Amino acid sequence: MAGYWIVKAGPVRDAEAQKAYIALYTLVAQRFGAEIIAGQGRIETVEGPAFPRQFIIRFDSFETAQAAYRDPDYQASLPFAARMSDRELSIVEGP
Repeated sequence: MAGYWIVKAGPVRDAEAQKAYIALYTLVAQRFGAEIIAGQGRIETVEGPAFPRQFIIRFDSFETAQAAYRDPDYQASLPFAARMSDRELSIVEGP
């Protein structure tokens, strides 16, 4: 079964941190075969807190999604992510 990152993020408050995060995320995404499958279009929050930026990122397996999150390059991106915006990230298994 595939693995997914479900990312919910608030507005970008630090554009320089966003650039640094994206650079590190891109390395990890390429290394682990990540594919953004949702999040480039419209969002309607119908329950719970609203996050203006949301993404679903697909990996070949749950274990690959976990490994990508634990990768040293991705871990190095987390301080930039924290400066960039408030966010939540879950790893889930699915078809």
